[in-house]
Amino acid sequence: MTQKRPFLLLSNDDGIDAPGLKALEKSLREADLFDLAVIAPAREQSGTGVSITWDRPILIKQLAEQSWSIDGTPADCIKMGMSVILDRKPDLIVSGINAGSNAGRNVLHSGTIGAVIEGVLRGISGIALSCEDGKNPNFHVAQKYVVALIQYLLERPMAFGTFLNVNFPQCQNNHVKGICLTKQGQGRWGEDPSLHMHTEHGPTYWLGGKPEEIVEDRDCDIYLLKQGYLTAVPIHIHELTDQRELRENKLIFEEFVGRDTPLEVSK
Repeated sequence: MTQKRPFLLLSNDDGIDAPGLKALEKSLREADLFDLAVIAPAREQSGTGVSITWDRPILIKQLAEQSWSIDGTPADCIKMGMSVILDRKPDLIVSGINAGSNAGRNVLHSGTIGAVIEGVLRGISGIALSCEDGKNPNFHVAQKYVVALIQYLLERPMAFGTFLNVNFPQCQNNHVKGICLTKQGQGRWGEDPSLHMHTEHGPTYWLGGKPEEIVEDRDCDIYLLKQGYLTAVPIHIHELTDQRELRENKLIFEEFVGRDTPLEVSK
């Protein structure tokens, strides 16, 4: 009996026509080791995180064999892929290659990450891929590593609820200094609002963004990425409960809030 090849579901948040997604698909097809399906947003969905579309119907458009665009968010792509489009469960969800870093706390806003999280919640392992420089992303450098990264995860699956977040540095002469499995940094993109225009209802602003400048540990993704290293962070999302808070304050909380004489609320 012929063994089935691993089945990968590719997605992103930059849109179905994004160069990073094209570069990812090209590398994987040339390797000819996997079966592929591509389900990505019809347009850019950067910053949408794990948001989903509730307020309107979602259009699914088949563009080619095993390729679809979804008029929604990256998380919508995974949801519709699993419930409507695909007849086979993916072995791995691969999201990217994103134009711009998703190191540090940026994972909380990233649609690239959102697609992977939606898969992880369904018990499907995943990997998010991003290039540090959003203006001139070096997808060709990332392409050198994507097959090895995917083979690693297929041979050594991560624990339930964990995915791998990979960032590629903007390195001189396309030379990555090294490979680091490391921890997540603390930095994120802070807001940088700029006035757009005044309307009869009030001013409108572009939210904008700029990286926060904080002192990072030397063994975290943000610091190492700036030094020219490829960084990979295993991120766990299955159990979000603060167990220490629960353990130490359960009784105190329940007794305090459940007192016989509640505090009077001033009117």
